[in-house]
Formats: sequence, C-alpha cells, structure tokens
Amino acid sequence: MSPVDSTIQRLRDLPRSELTEEIETIVLKKFKVVLLMDDSEDLPVDISYFDLGLTSLRLTEIRQSLEQLLDLSINVNVLFNEPTITHLVDHLTQAVQEV
Repeated sequence: MSPVDSTIQRLRDLPRSELTEEIETIVLKKFKVVLLMDDSEDLPVDISYFDLGLTSLRLTEIRQSLEQLLDLSINVNVLFNEPTITHLVDHLTQAVQEV
C-alpha cells in the first residue's frame, strides 16, 4: 500500500468532524507553504485566497498537490466560485466521504 493509499484509507475511516479537522490541517499547511507563511502564523479561513495574495498559478499548484495527496479530482470551479479555505475544506471532506 502506497503512502497516498494509506493516507486516504485513514481519512475515510475517520468520523466527519475528525475528517474535517484533518483535511483543514492538510489544506492550511499547503496554503501556508505557498504563501511563505510560518506554521505559527494564523491563516484566515473565511477570506478569499485571492485577498490573501494567492495567484491562480499558485492555486493550481495547491490543487494538484491536494488531488495527489487525497486521490481526488478537484473541479476548478470549486476553487474559483467559493474561494475560501472553509469552502474548500467542506468540499474536500464531502468528496473524501463519497469515494
């Protein structure tokens, strides 16, 4: 079993509240790396990523990384129609549960 497979299986076995927390942690980590933020810095989850300084190119990098890690396809519309971390985490939580 590959590391991605074991991560996915572990996530799928979690109750929804824990799954949401885990996915939020993963997403925040990805965003902080791209935004050159320190782990200790707070990243607002209800503000548009574009207002945080994220470009569409960087967002594409995050999307590809999350798709690989979570073994999911993330529709680009999800990222641009509701561009907050909270909405992305909600979408990913639901997608992981449906697989």
